Amino acid sequence: MIQPPSDPYRDWLRARLSAELGVSEAEQVIQGAVQRRGWTAMRALGPRDVVAALQDVYSRMRDEYGDARADRWLEGTTLDLARFAETVPVPAQPTEGPIAPAPGPVRWGRRAHDLPLLLARSHAEIAGRSLAAIRANPELRALERAAEWDVQATQAEVRRWETEEMLSRLRADHARIEVADQVAAAAAQAQLLDLNVRELSGALRSGQAVGPRLAHTQLMASQTRAFLDAFTPLIDLGDADTPLTMLDVDLANARFSLGVPLHPNVLRARQALNYAQWHAGETAETSPAVAQARQALRVAEEEARGQLDTTLQAARSHQAALRDLKTQVETLERRATQLAQLGGDPVSLARVRLEWRQARTAARVQAHRLEEALKLLDALVSEGDTTSTPAP
Repeated sequence: MIQPPSDPYRDWLRARLSAELGVSEAEQVIQGAVQRRGWTAMRALGPRDVVAALQDVYSRMRDEYGDARADRWLEGTTLDLARFAETVPVPAQPTEGPIAPAPGPVRWGRRAHDLPLLLARSHAEIAGRSLAAIRANPELRALERAAEWDVQATQAEVRRWETEEMLSRLRADHARIEVADQVAAAAAQAQLLDLNVRELSGALRSGQAVGPRLAHTQLMASQTRAFLDAFTPLIDLGDADTPLTMLDVDLANARFSLGVPLHPNVLRARQALNYAQWHAGETAETSPAVAQARQALRVAEEEARGQLDTTLQAARSHQAALRDLKTQVETLERRATQLAQLGGDPVSLARVRLEWRQARTAARVQAHRLEEALKLLDALVSEGDTTSTPAP
């Protein structure tokens, strides 16, 4: 296996940590991060790996120096890392073998959304083989930098489609639980309506003018029962009692700034710029093709920054709404417990339980949308595996 010739991100991390901890301690931190995560000792580090090591140091600094200093250090260091990632590609591990081997036939009957991931993986494999060929040919060594950006861009594209696959499964799990929540809320509503019908029927027999109210309540009760008859067999009501996921994440974390230089479109535009510069040679500074590639890179960065900001803003909105709804759910839980202990009337208790179910359903939706947004953000900036789906 061909080894990458350099490890610039490890060197950057070592220099940065040495200034804070000393050379010996910095090396121990890096080795500890490598060992804890099961990385191979000789693997070249990338920006996502550096983020993981920085998080280790951040946790220790919080204990030793307090949150304020640790936060300032992490923010400044992560922003510097994002700037470094804009100019230095990850030293790619070439793929051995011919540059473009004949692919095997694609099996018919695959789901349509599998095909982009297959294509992305094929492009990544070919890019790795091309890099190996470029490094082996002295006449092509000037193309090595562009080829490294190409490998990084194709790998980011694989990660994009793996993330899409993971999010698809996650959303399916979320939809199943959200439907169960709605059915549980409908069951609570049916119980309240039945009690209201019984109460209004008694009032009507005693001569009160409640006929229209009774007819309307009976209609709502019949519609709710029809809904329950249709949907109860399709779901597991136990899913509605799944605990709410409360994701307390610092959405102001500077590590999300890595989402721009590591965005697949930005990496692809940077590869195109490097290729244009190689092709132009000594005339790169005046070449129209190079100028066009630079403009395309700026556009890609602006679009990536816009997508990142939109996702972050959505996550913050979901997080704020979830906190408010969680407080509402807890208040209703306490009120229902108090009513039950004090022997409250059945209608009041049923009404509180319905409000609790409705608030819980709304909180679940916010928790799910927040989790999906965080998974999308983490796919851009973390070293974690995006293909795994957490338990709901």
